[in-house]
Amino acid sequence: MPVGKVKWYDSDKGFGFVSREDGDDVFLRADALPAGVTTLKPGTRVEFGIAAGRRGDQALQVRVLDPTPSVAKQQAKARRKPPEDMVVIVEDTIRLLDQLEGTFRAGRFPEGRTSKQTAALLRALADELSS
Repeated sequence: MPVGKVKWYDSDKGFGFVSREDGDDVFLRADALPAGVTTLKPGTRVEFGIAAGRRGDQALQVRVLDPTPSVAKQQAKARRKPPEDMVVIVEDTIRLLDQLEGTFRAGRFPEGRTSKQTAALLRALADELSS
């Protein structure tokens, strides 16, 4: 069976292309992916069968040989704060937002410096939660 690397794959559209080791690109449809696989990252090595289609070769019965790990995800997990630290951060954030609520209820906006610091804190918290 031929071996190649995923050139690109769009899971929303349900297709992509694999570059064979001999250089030719092969069309890849979602229904050729193994059970449980919904997307492939560029550079992922795969083995596949080939069928001649109307517009060229198509990959059949794709088997993922070595998935490309996400470096960003690995780094984010390594940097994640422990849950015990996150409890303190969330509690402090709630207190800060309560203070902001009082300022807004008084009919004012917070001072510029306070607004910028709060926005930076909320962005950092959001990044920590989504990693």
